[in-house]
Amino acid sequence: MRGTEKTKNIPIVFVSAAGRELNYAFTGYESGAVDFLQKPLDTHAVKSKVNVFVDLYQQRKALKEQLEAIEKSRQEQEALLKQLKVTQNELEHAVRMRDDFMSIVSHEVRTPLNGLILETQLRKLHLARDNADAFTLDKMRAMVDRDERQIKSLIRLIEDMLDVSRIRTGKLSIRPGEFDLVALVGRLLENFAPQVADAGSSLDFSSSGPVVGVWDEFRIEQVIANLLTNALRYGSKAPIQVRVYRVDGRACVEVRDHGIGISEVNQKRIFQQFERVSSNHVSAGLGLGLFICEQIVAAHNGSVEVESAEGEGALFRVNLPLSEACVS
Repeated sequence: MRGTEKTKNIPIVFVSAAGRELNYAFTGYESGAVDFLQKPLDTHAVKSKVNVFVDLYQQRKALKEQLEAIEKSRQEQEALLKQLKVTQNELEHAVRMRDDFMSIVSHEVRTPLNGLILETQLRKLHLARDNADAFTLDKMRAMVDRDERQIKSLIRLIEDMLDVSRIRTGKLSIRPGEFDLVALVGRLLENFAPQVADAGSSLDFSSSGPVVGVWDEFRIEQVIANLLTNALRYGSKAPIQVRVYRVDGRACVEVRDHGIGISEVNQKRIFQQFERVSSNHVSAGLGLGLFICEQIVAAHNGSVEVESAEGEGALFRVNLPLSEACVS
């Protein structure tokens, strides 16, 4: 009985009519008995002993169940503590991101606003001094151009924040229509000419002929414009190559710069919200552009890839399906 799992815990009481002098009781205890009864049996004594062992068994069983319950509770508490720790870390990270984001926003918004304020103060000063020469036609054109650039910067910042809100709530609108991707990129590069000149860079555009597909023209232009802005920002004034082509049933747009490059570690995080490539030379923007780009392209059932190494520039490739419908 002791060697069988099912019966090894059953209390064994030996019963014998043998004489007490033969020390059978000691032999019985050595064999695993919990008690030893001598015949003739006393019914009340037997019942009493059995009840004792039944009570002991029930107590032991209850204790085992309590210990198992305690262990289960301990494991649940341990798992809960781990989850709470993870949640705490996530909340702390969210708070840090919020603080960083507010700091970035205040800085990025302040820059164009300061420009507008300084321009306004300067004009008020000229008006107060009746300085008509400050408002010649050429100077007025320059003033309007500066104001327009600052206002566009503010609008871009606001639109980026609104797009993030739309993405989070699943309300990013995609309105597909047929257009030529090569023509779109060509027009966009023409519009970027002043920014390219200001950055001291140059653009080289190549294509393999028209690439027509059904996408949201406004959103795709937004993606390419963001990649061009980043290339100018981080391109160290080196030439930028833009290429549009089709391959394996998809349209591709590549934007390559020869600037500071992106480390492998940073490549894994640049498509996250509020993440920015930082270096000793430049760190600007809200850190939302690439996140928004990836979400827009994903809504078209496409993808954004990056190939880069620190100090060797970066290539961003947008892949768009030529036949699949967009996700509205």
